[in-house]
Amino acid sequence: MRPYTSSPTSTVTTARTRTHELQLWTPCFTAVAAGTKPFDVRENDCDFQVGDALLIREYDPDTHIYSGQTLLRWVSYVMPGGAFGVEEGWCVLGLGSIAPLPPGITDTRLW
Repeated sequence: MRPYTSSPTSTVTTARTRTHELQLWTPCFTAVAAGTKPFDVRENDCDFQVGDALLIREYDPDTHIYSGQTLLRWVSYVMPGGAFGVEEGWCVLGLGSIAPLPPGITDTRLW
């Protein structure tokens, strides 16, 4: 079993973006919440894309219980597997704490 994550629990697609609901084990959840872990390594079974929303739920794999704590992050970068030591079928996700600007918006003073 992987030491810190498990498979996504669901994916919701809307016209503008997709939202993935993910489990994250407590040590990694705490590090993401603190901002010291701005990435996640996981199986790319959902075709993650930059701009996708991630609803991250804290999960204890020993008790199989969710704590009720959640985080909302956005995919800021996707490094696909097959290079740089990342196994094929896996990816490294950059986790952004703010939503990306909508397509066509480049000046945040107008937003």
